[in-house]
Amino acid sequence: MRVAIVGATGNAGTALGRALEAEPGVTSVLCLARRLPDRTAEPYRAAEWATADIAATEPDDVVVDRLAETVRGADAVVHLAWLIQPNRQRELLRRSNVDGTRRVADAVARAGVPHLVVASSVGAYSPVDDDTPRREDWPTAGIATSHYSVDKAAQERVLDRFEREHPDVTVARLRTALMFQADAAQEIARYFLGPLVPTPLLRRGRLPLVLLPTGLRVQAVHADDAADAYRRVVVGRAGGAFNVAADDLLRGEDLARVLDHGRFVEVPPAVVRTAVALAYRSRAVPTDPGWVDMAMGVPVLDTTRIGTELGWRPRHTAAGAIEELLAGMGEGRGVRSAPMRPATPRPAATSTMPLRRRESAQVPEHMDRYLFGLYLSDHFTGSTAGLERIERMAAAYRDTPFHGELVETAEQIRAERELIRSLLDALGVPRRRHRQAAAWAAERVGRLKLNGRLIERSPMTAVLEAELMRSAVLGKIGGWQTLGEHAEDLGLDPAQFDELIETARHQIAVLDRFHEYVRSRAFRAERPLGAADAGRATKAGESEGA
Repeated sequence: MRVAIVGATGNAGTALGRALEAEPGVTSVLCLARRLPDRTAEPYRAAEWATADIAATEPDDVVVDRLAETVRGADAVVHLAWLIQPNRQRELLRRSNVDGTRRVADAVARAGVPHLVVASSVGAYSPVDDDTPRREDWPTAGIATSHYSVDKAAQERVLDRFEREHPDVTVARLRTALMFQADAAQEIARYFLGPLVPTPLLRRGRLPLVLLPTGLRVQAVHADDAADAYRRVVVGRAGGAFNVAADDLLRGEDLARVLDHGRFVEVPPAVVRTAVALAYRSRAVPTDPGWVDMAMGVPVLDTTRIGTELGWRPRHTAAGAIEELLAGMGEGRGVRSAPMRPATPRPAATSTMPLRRRESAQVPEHMDRYLFGLYLSDHFTGSTAGLERIERMAAAYRDTPFHGELVETAEQIRAERELIRSLLDALGVPRRRHRQAAAWAAERVGRLKLNGRLIERSPMTAVLEAELMRSAVLGKIGGWQTLGEHAEDLGLDPAQFDELIETARHQIAVLDRFHEYVRSRAFRAERPLGAADAGRATKAGESEGA
């Protein structure tokens, strides 16, 4: 059985990839994502990878045809892609989530795939004001004040229409409770808490008490248990809706107990909603008050059907999943994909203090603080220019066999830039923003170099850009070596810099192969590198070097 996963780098997709790798009935897994992960790292190395942007602004037929060609030959497509942030860009969210689901479904039909499995949510259900468990036949009209719930309900309507129009395709919808795992800790913190919330305080026993809305009750499911539910649906070729949640229902006292001390204060939900709304308007948190409305209004899930028909049983409790998540937040846990990247930089293993406090990472007295700060700032400036250039390359060479790897490299460099910025902040040294502004301007001026063409890109540009990026990555390796040399003095984990050096060497290998590709084409008088040549990019070339 061949399975394709759309949205394979997030919380559910990462867990499902692990589950399918261990499933004897699945012979191959094709993972699709807008931004590829580090495919040399676990748990992503075992699968095939391809890029897919279901929210692209191109015409529907273009996006659907491209996606259909990618998933053709699969026995099942699991659609997990869902954009949660940015909250304030509703048009983008709806295009990605609702229109994106429609595009995936249309591609499944066009490719002749017989089974479509879609990630729905408890948020799709109509609101209730009691704790009576609801089965899958409860209405899915959503909660009107929650954009997430509104879009999940709209997604259900897309699937309803698709089932009517394509009765030959088996459609399954998994309506899961809140999904947690330690590896998703930083993803969830970024999406819902934002940078101003000190996540190390969420470790067990740190908070003196917990403020909770009166009447709050929480269902959750561990991501590995949710992945097992998806696996059973795929292998069993099951259709219809399935509720998925752990057995325990958590109330205020239970949530406080998870935090190790049991002390909590109940606050009227209207007060909590007002506080969240004020924090959201002031941009202190990325979470809008609609999330409070959904938390208070969604029904308790009855999971009888998936247990009876597919033999699914959760191996983790909801309390255990939340405990694992909070521990992961305190430790800065994550994996090497764009949405689930860990906190950076990591503190040394011997440090007992959270990195967000400046005292846990500092320039020691025996080092010249000014020179070291200038050194870091210059590397941050270099990463700013490098990110601008690699993003430009990823966009410009979309139709070459190297597009996916260039996108992946851009994501890695973006994360590396964030690491250096976090390190500058943690060490309390200035970023020297005028240098970054100059680098940004210089990169754009560099695009005006005379390559013999004033309006369109010259084929020679690709050769020069590959050479410049390769030189920049070589210089970056020196920076990681220097930081690794001084990591223990700075209170940082030296191993992370060894990992970054290996990643940089992989980036050089990608750029070397890209350079070989473009230099062999750039100077042909009869057919230079261009759309006609690049259009023959093959899937085999796309996956080269994975």
